[in-house]
Amino acid sequence: MHAITIPEPGGPEALVWAEVPDPVPGEGEVLVEVAASAVNRADLLQRQGFYDPPPGSSPYPGLECSGRIAALGPGVAGWAVGDEVCALLAGGGYAEKVAVPAGQLLPVPDGVDLVTAAALPEVTATVWSNVFMVAHLRPGETLLVHGGASGIGTMAIQLAKAVGARVAVTAGGPEKLARCAELGADILIDYREQDFVEELHKATDGAGADVILDIMGAKYLERNVKALAVNGRLAVIGLQGGRKAELNLGALLNKRAAVTATSLRKRPLDEKAAIIAAVREHVWPLIGAGTVRPVVDRTFLMPEAPEAHRTLESSSHVGKVLLVTPTTT
Repeated sequence: MHAITIPEPGGPEALVWAEVPDPVPGEGEVLVEVAASAVNRADLLQRQGFYDPPPGSSPYPGLECSGRIAALGPGVAGWAVGDEVCALLAGGGYAEKVAVPAGQLLPVPDGVDLVTAAALPEVTATVWSNVFMVAHLRPGETLLVHGGASGIGTMAIQLAKAVGARVAVTAGGPEKLARCAELGADILIDYREQDFVEELHKATDGAGADVILDIMGAKYLERNVKALAVNGRLAVIGLQGGRKAELNLGALLNKRAAVTATSLRKRPLDEKAAIIAAVREHVWPLIGAGTVRPVVDRTFLMPEAPEAHRTLESSSHVGKVLLVTPTTT
């Protein structure tokens, strides 16, 4: 088979479409013939040499895929060769084939084509696990999403609205904010021109956000705590603004607030399987009903992965950027 390899870390040109050995599904795994994968920020870090895949997982980038089951490993039940699926991966999505733990498989949801389904596993698992399983967003509460026009952001807006929450977003510029509004965002904040703490307090009569989904980390930590409501919950899922910052515990105590930080890639298989099961139970019906939909900005052929990475790095996209295998029809 062919896969995107990284012979040496570097810029987008470090991604090389090359012939590699076929994976073999192990105990509890299935072999998926990949139709498409999606580009995530973690892939950019892996390409640069800053985010190695977990031990034992595929060395190739790609944290999600869609495709058809080509073979079943020992001990797999409930799936059959030929099933159309999408999957959460620890790596290996940028390839023609990938071995996947069966607990990380999802059926392609009703109303979504096979290629577009590649846009779903990582964002649905990330948003559902953090916003709902960890931060326990409830109907009537306010969610602030940083990076509302990203893949994570576009899914978070829709899921929060689907459960009856009010959604505030930050995004860069009026065009991206307009797209967020189309998806249901109620409070639109241009982080280039406005202070999100001030704007959020204006829009909520000083109450703030009950839950904040943050991709920035250190750069936003102090302001995120200021933006939290009493009993608020800050969920940090990215470090685009740095790793280290000072936290005023007094401010946190005064608000009886909580800060959590999670990642998905290195979680144990049983935790990932539990998240995927929750996504299938709670999110898949919303997608099947058309209440929630994947947002795809651009699609590239997999050998064009360097250009796809440049697109993500430019932040010119809204939603997901996909890579399609050359053999996909």
